[in-house]
Amino acid sequence: MEVDQPMIEMRSDTFTLPTEDMMAAIAAAPLGDDVYGEDPTVRELEETAAHTLGKESACLMPSGTMANLAAIMAHCPRGAKVLVGAESDIYLYEAAGAVVCGGVTYEPLPNQPDGTLLLDDLRAGLAEDAEDPQFALPGLICLENTQNRCGGVPLSLGYQDEVRRFADEQGLPVHLDGARLFNAAVALGVAPAEVARAADSVQFCLSKGLGAPIGSVVAGSADFIASVHRIRKMLGGGMRQAGIVAAAGLVALADAGRVAEDHANARAFAEGLAGIPGVEVDPDTVRTNILLFRVVAGGFTPASFVHTAHRAGLRVGEFGHGRIRAVLHSGVSRQDVDIALDRVTKALAGGPA
Repeated sequence: MEVDQPMIEMRSDTFTLPTEDMMAAIAAAPLGDDVYGEDPTVRELEETAAHTLGKESACLMPSGTMANLAAIMAHCPRGAKVLVGAESDIYLYEAAGAVVCGGVTYEPLPNQPDGTLLLDDLRAGLAEDAEDPQFALPGLICLENTQNRCGGVPLSLGYQDEVRRFADEQGLPVHLDGARLFNAAVALGVAPAEVARAADSVQFCLSKGLGAPIGSVVAGSADFIASVHRIRKMLGGGMRQAGIVAAAGLVALADAGRVAEDHANARAFAEGLAGIPGVEVDPDTVRTNILLFRVVAGGFTPASFVHTAHRAGLRVGEFGHGRIRAVLHSGVSRQDVDIALDRVTKALAGGPA
C-alpha cells in the first residue's frame, strides 16, 4: 500500500515551511546583536507583538517551551507551585523544566472537556494553610488557549475573566500559554489582544499555525519582560543576529488571519472522516485547526492505524486516551484534505500493517 505521491503531513502545525515572502524577508532583514539589544528586526517584532497583544513589552524566544519556562521562573520564587491543567502542554510536554531549572513544582488539575479548569479545582489546588510549612505556596495560575489535548478548543473570554477575578482574589498572577493564540482569536472572532487581556503574561508560537520556521514570543509588563530577558540569557536562549528569525515572524504576524483557512480545512476533514465506516469523530467539536478522532475498525489500535496511514501517504499522530490527532496548517490545502480522506479509506480497507 506504499504510495509514490507526496506525503500529507498532519502530525502537527510545527511542520509548516516558510513562505517565499518569509524567505525574502529573512534575506533582507537588517541585523545586529540581539543580546546587546541591537538587532533592529528583533526590536520591531517585539514591539509589534506587544502592541498586538495589548502588553507593554515582549521578548523573542527560541521556542515555546523556553518561553513558558522563562515566564514561570519570572513569576515564581523557588519552592512555589504553579497550578496547571493535567492535560496542559506545560505539564505534559515541557520536560518538567520548571522543576528542574526553576525549583517550581506543578499542581496538575483536571481539564474539563472544553479545556477549562473549574474554579473549585483551582481553589482546592491552593495550600490548605499558608502558615503550614509543609505546603508549597502557589505562585501562578497557567491557562492554555487553545487547549491542545482537548482538541484545540478556544477558551472563552468570559471564562478567562472569571479566572482573572479568582486570581486577583488570591493575589496570584496568570500566565497564558497561547501557543496557538491566533487560532483562538480567529475562532472567537476577536482581536488577539482580547484573548491576552486577562493574563499578566502570555506566550505565543511563531512556528505553529503562523507558519514561521522558528521562535516564540513572551509578552507582559516592562518589568516582567526585563526579568524574562535575563532568564532567557541564563537558559542559553540569547541569540545574536536573531533578526533572521524575527523577520519571518513579522511576516507571519501580518498574515495571521490566514489560520481561518486551516480551521475550515480541519472541519472539512472531520466531516469527511465522519462519513467513513470505522472512524468516530464529532465535527461539531472542531473549532480550530486541530481535530481528534478514533479508529474503531476491527483489528486497529491507534498505533497500528498511524503506521498504516503513514504507508498510505498520510502522517497523523497518537494522542493518548485512544485518540488520534490531525492538525491542519498552511502546508495542507483543501485538495490535500480530499486526498487524505481517500488515503484513510484505503488504509482501513487494507487492515493493520
